[in-house]
Amino acid sequence: MIIDRENLRALGISFNTLFRQGLGSATPMWQNVATEVPSSTGLEEYGWLKNIPQVREWIGDRQINNLSGAAYQIRNKRFELTIGVDSDDIEDDNIGQYSMRFQLMGESVGLAYDTAVWGMLKSGFSTKCYDGQYYFDTDHPVIGEDGGVASVANTDGGAGTPWFLMSTRQVLKPVVLQIRKRWNFVNKDRDTDDNVFDRAEYVYGVDGRFNTGFAFWQTCWGSKQTLDAAHYATARAALMGMKRDRGGALGIVPNLLVVPPTLESAARKILSSENAAGGETNEWKGTAELLVVPHLA
Repeated sequence: MIIDRENLRALGISFNTLFRQGLGSATPMWQNVATEVPSSTGLEEYGWLKNIPQVREWIGDRQINNLSGAAYQIRNKRFELTIGVDSDDIEDDNIGQYSMRFQLMGESVGLAYDTAVWGMLKSGFSTKCYDGQYYFDTDHPVIGEDGGVASVANTDGGAGTPWFLMSTRQVLKPVVLQIRKRWNFVNKDRDTDDNVFDRAEYVYGVDGRFNTGFAFWQTCWGSKQTLDAAHYATARAALMGMKRDRGGALGIVPNLLVVPPTLESAARKILSSENAAGGETNEWKGTAELLVVPHLA
């Protein structure tokens, strides 16, 4: 192949097409548990998460819900994936070997948000959220009707394989996916590009900017206890009993049980079996959907 602008342009279009094919073949799962939030700066503030607004009877003056002074920030990070193509391979028309690589590049990019979101959920036992506590913790501070502060849990601890019960029907799902810049495919294939001039290498890459964080801890229960009917019942009751500051039920009804592949069998027994372990009717059948996530393995 003669290396000229016309052929390089056609080659770039071909690589981009292969990348898009791979991108389209990916089947991400993050949308089940995360809400996409657009970002316009390098860092976004989420102090408002501390105050869940509640409708009240209008008596006297309005009560204005201001933004909380508590800082919870999500700073965008840069991500990239780059492939180099040797000029000898182009001259020798030996570019077939790159087809699969660009498709795999697209598939990898298509699953990048999954990697970030599920990694964030797994880290919830040791990563703080907007109230300064670990996202899954036993002492989230909540103001009671009497003005006193009570400790509320969204975990029952344990040391086994983690599983999660959550409500995903609220405006905000448990995880925030903050996107500043969507993936962009770029060619560096001009004679004046340093990579071509210095190394006789044509470079094709993608880059994006995003990050993840946590939304309301009240919508998700994380457990490392044995996944059985008793612990499932504990999680379900705890989420349905969640209240906002100064009283008032949040009205949370869990609808999604998220597990790694190793807990799929236990989860199906809880959600799909007609009978419980003792032969009695399984009261938890159909009370939530099941999502088995390989990224949690």
